[in-house]
Amino acid sequence: MSRRPLIAGNWKMHKDHLEAIDLVQRFNYRLEAEDYDAVDIAVIPPFTDLRSMQTLIDADRLPIALGAQNCHWEDSGAFTGEVSPPMLARLNVRYVICGHSERRHLFAETDEIVNRKVQAVLRHAITPILCVGETLEQREAGQAKDVVVGQLHGALEGVGAEQVRTMVIAYEPVWAIGTGRTATPDDANEMCAMVRSTVADRYAGSTGEGVRVQYGGSVMPGNVVALMRQPDIDGALVGGASLSADDFAVICRFPRL
Repeated sequence: MSRRPLIAGNWKMHKDHLEAIDLVQRFNYRLEAEDYDAVDIAVIPPFTDLRSMQTLIDADRLPIALGAQNCHWEDSGAFTGEVSPPMLARLNVRYVICGHSERRHLFAETDEIVNRKVQAVLRHAITPILCVGETLEQREAGQAKDVVVGQLHGALEGVGAEQVRTMVIAYEPVWAIGTGRTATPDDANEMCAMVRSTVADRYAGSTGEGVRVQYGGSVMPGNVVALMRQPDIDGALVGGASLSADDFAVICRFPRL
């Protein structure tokens, strides 16, 4: 089954709305129609940039999808500081990151919380980018696969096969995020293949073959081609390199490199 790669730039807590507009305009200038034909591209800025990004994408008819870094699982309520899925849907947000390691480790998000968010995002016809991955200590203890399988089962509780086929799952080893360290292409592919096989075991039919599995963790222009050549890696969730128009453009152009 052919799976179209998705390159998504997670800006984290960087760029105000004016800087965001400048970055996307410069990035788009560096790409050609053939680049957009080869991959899906998404930018995932902070909440304060979303309206400006929606306006820019719509006005200039950019073939770029808009994503959000987080959301609450309720549609509304007394949750000071939170943002709901229907609010994001009104901004034409197409992807929401659920369970990023920084949310898990810095903000104590459990598998149960991640599962609630995944289900809430799906209810509003938005695609979750479900993040899974182990810490360095867990990898060195030989627990990497058990940790990732556990995160997958926890996050997918109550989610049907048809919904899973529409999802994106990002394998991000925690020890490679923002550190400059990257899993080797073979190691990254082995874990992405394990993610796919876990989905296939959990659901009947072609669900495992249909779901897109990204790799994330210090993806850069110098390593993107080797990573994306792996058969079970269907794109990248890019952090720091997505803050550079030049670097992110090179990453998005990987099929032509």
